Amino acid sequence: MRLAPHSFFAQRVFVSSSLRHFVTDPVNYWLFKSEPTTYGIDHLAKDKVTAWTGVRNYQARNFMRDAMKKGDHGFFYHSSCEVPGIAGIVEVARAAYPDPTQFDRKSRYHDGGATRDEPRWFNVDLRFVKKTRVVSIAGLRAEKALGKMQILQRGNRLSITPVTQAEWECILGLLDKK
Repeated sequence: MRLAPHSFFAQRVFVSSSLRHFVTDPVNYWLFKSEPTTYGIDHLAKDKVTAWTGVRNYQARNFMRDAMKKGDHGFFYHSSCEVPGIAGIVEVARAAYPDPTQFDRKSRYHDGGATRDEPRWFNVDLRFVKKTRVVSIAGLRAEKALGKMQILQRGNRLSITPVTQAEWECILGLLDKK
């Protein structure tokens, strides 16, 4: 039995008792890490959309530049805080474009080697979808189905990591639990 569209991703996700049906083109899933004192889910809830600037890791840059597209889904993860974990859901609102902070001499993210003709750094725009209860890193580690999730791997320090569809659905299930 299909119910009305869920409040987020209304054109993409329909919720029945415990089954999610994705009804448009396949999307990619991501996890975006940020310190809540720097820019947290509450900041994004207020702003509605933000440019995810300042990423200065080549692998994370490549994820944004080469793999992300408008409409991709993501978890917003609070790091370096009392209870690190997933704190919300976001959507990629705009595909990758050159990060303007690399050209701003006053920015801490300025890159003197980057030019407008050959930018080094890219960012995407993220749209706020929903603030969730926090699913702590301990809660994620407790799920056997998430054992290979990149964020949980030893030594992982990337600010952006891919999430598989199975991991996405498992975490949505955790978020549904009270």
